[in-house]
Amino acid sequence: MIGRATRLARYVTPMDKSYTTTARFGFVSDTLDAESEPVPVEGPIPDANAIRARLSEFTGHILQVPPMASAIKVGGRRLYDLHRRGVEVEREARPVEIHAFTLVSADPTAGTATFEISCSSGTYVRSLISDLARVLGSGAYLTALRRTRVGDLLVRNAPSPEDLHGTNLNNRIIHPETVLRGLPAVEVGVRGRVGVCNGRKLKAFGVEGSYRVMAGGELLAVYRDEGPEARAEVVLCAA
Repeated sequence: MIGRATRLARYVTPMDKSYTTTARFGFVSDTLDAESEPVPVEGPIPDANAIRARLSEFTGHILQVPPMASAIKVGGRRLYDLHRRGVEVEREARPVEIHAFTLVSADPTAGTATFEISCSSGTYVRSLISDLARVLGSGAYLTALRRTRVGDLLVRNAPSPEDLHGTNLNNRIIHPETVLRGLPAVEVGVRGRVGVCNGRKLKAFGVEGSYRVMAGGELLAVYRDEGPEARAEVVLCAA
């Protein structure tokens, strides 16, 4: 994000996400990934059929305990700070939603499996794979993780480093209204536009949550109703 659009990051962060990840079964690690030393555990190395048979248990609305190596705060302290000190504390399970959990490939000989996951924001893929391995009677940690989607933004559409230095960079910039098209939208006229671009309060539109304020297809701002009034959260247009 660049320019005024950087203020829209707060609306992108909570969007659903997709990942491709590879896990190694038969081992566990403190961080649930390759950042810490893997330790072998007893138990079978599951094959593709065994893995697919349990995936449905981890789709839909589930409760997930976040890993110790995470940025969540408990008692005012970041969990990763406590983890570095060798302190483990009880973490409350949090609701997340797994929209899709698909096995792409599995190699029982190597003990590896690759997955595609679509989930709500706040989901820890490391914990998801660790929990799956546990019900399979094994252990697992992530050896690779790549985010492939945030909302409607796909990594395959991202410009390459060469594009960033090319003459057609402007053609690769995604307009803010495209990024936020998942938010409801209201339309204002010429007089309303003046008020919005000055960040003025408006009469409430009766829309729940944050919504886009548009004028002739142009994204002017993001507003939110507060009682009888609508207040600006982010204003993009110039007064």
